[in-house]
Amino acid sequence: MIKNSNKILVVGSSNTDMVVKTEHLPAAGETTLGGVFFMNPGGKGANQAVAAARLGGDVTLICKTGKDIFGEQSVKIFENEGINTAHLLSDPDHPSGVALITVDQNAENCIVVASGANATLSVDDLKKSEELIGQARIVLMQLEIPLETVAHVAEVAASNGVEVILNPAPAAKLTETLLGNVSIITPNRTEAEMLSGVVIKDIHGAKEAAMVIQGRGVKTVIITLGKEGALLLQENEFTHVAASKVDAVDTTAAGDVFNGALAVALAEDRSLQDAVNFACQASAISVTRLGAQSSAPLRTEIAESLISKQS
Repeated sequence: MIKNSNKILVVGSSNTDMVVKTEHLPAAGETTLGGVFFMNPGGKGANQAVAAARLGGDVTLICKTGKDIFGEQSVKIFENEGINTAHLLSDPDHPSGVALITVDQNAENCIVVASGANATLSVDDLKKSEELIGQARIVLMQLEIPLETVAHVAEVAASNGVEVILNPAPAAKLTETLLGNVSIITPNRTEAEMLSGVVIKDIHGAKEAAMVIQGRGVKTVIITLGKEGALLLQENEFTHVAASKVDAVDTTAAGDVFNGALAVALAEDRSLQDAVNFACQASAISVTRLGAQSSAPLRTEIAESLISKQS
């Protein structure tokens, strides 16, 4: 196959986010009165595709929506962002995915997702796109679609020498077979704990978890640590990349922006450390804004942020 040297293929979910801002996240059985309500396009796959496109990536998205107004709106948004939508799928029997999100005054959030059509993105659906997968520079995936679909795409990509980035969110148990086909895995603290069995209380715990995850077959591990930046384990060498200090407003899509930015930087053949730094800068900007896709920065904003950090 002839590869496109910088093409990014995102395979994942598309949701509509319904967000309420409130003073604190409700406990079980508690009703809290919120403030601002708004709806935004979301879904981890769509978020990462939009983030990568805004940062200059050549992005193709494969996802499945319902034949409803949410699905129609999502397609229009992808097209407006410059994403290749030729391989989008529509399910006539299931609604588009929806996420209910609560954000507190400290910018922390809790999310419940009704997967809808995302849960029907099957291996058979992706068999039509195997040539596309094999031609990509990078395949970027998450876990809001069926695990067997993720595993199939990873296997096809790996067999064609395509780099696979897996953002293992939401947290799930993963097989060694799947992990062996993943080039880079990008868990957050909670996801890294599930994958490794190691409790992460500090950077030393993160290093221990990264080593366990790498031992399960993944070549490169990047653990995102929120305001503490990210920990990179490449071969046997650790690099801790610091995050910029910002006033966070909403952390909803911080991890998605990180992954989209990481894919863009690697598609440009940057070093892993440079790519992680670039991703940290993009993520830091995103948490200063409300919403998921709406929080993803443009390429010019990253350049300004990097200049500011260096001065």
